Amino acid sequence: MANATKATIDPREAAHFGKLAADWWNPRGSSAMLHRLNPARLAFIREAADAHWDLDAASFTPLAGKTAIDVGCGAGLLAEPLARLGAQVTGLDAAPENIGAAQAHAAATGLGIEYLACGIEDLHDRQFDLVTSMEVIEHVTDPAAFVAGLANALAPGGLLILSTPNRTALSRLAMITVGEGAGMIPKGTHAWDQFLTPDELIALLEAAGLRVTARTGLTFSPARGFVTGGDETLNYLLSAVRA
Repeated sequence: MANATKATIDPREAAHFGKLAADWWNPRGSSAMLHRLNPARLAFIREAADAHWDLDAASFTPLAGKTAIDVGCGAGLLAEPLARLGAQVTGLDAAPENIGAAQAHAAATGLGIEYLACGIEDLHDRQFDLVTSMEVIEHVTDPAAFVAGLANALAPGGLLILSTPNRTALSRLAMITVGEGAGMIPKGTHAWDQFLTPDELIALLEAAGLRVTARTGLTFSPARGFVTGGDETLNYLLSAVRA
């Protein structure tokens, strides 16, 4: 996978998210939306992992014995729950400020998580059973190279899980016009033309030698918060394995 060695970090994006590091764990702060997204994301990850490895759905630590990496981990909002599910977790982020915040929070909560301030292309052929990357691909310089890097990090028999906004009129309205305009999402977080449609992302995955095994939409319900379902107009998640 020659593309896997190509640099994908956008320094401007890394700087933008690095400025949010100190407030990342505040559920009412600048990353409040990520806190609200996490339960739906985790439910999809748990369902996909249970199906892929035929895990015990009643287990509190179903990922025991598995290695996992969260690429674009921020300050660890997803890495920590993965560790609590039993995985040996590595978190990777382009912003050193985020890694510092993640390390401090993990230490305070007694979780042994490895955090690295680098890009996916800097892993040097390390591989993991579970590779996750949530709301990240729309921020990289080269989505094809980024996906190739994720595929390269996936161990034989492993599972990849991605989420990203869809490039639709609704996503522009909800995430940029309203979300960033009203201050619910930090201004400058998104560039709508960098969003990928499901067909575009699936094509990149297939070009990297992967096969999609499940996909679902991620939408907002006033009564229930963020929920998964058939509507992919705003955002979507998918899982993939080696073809």
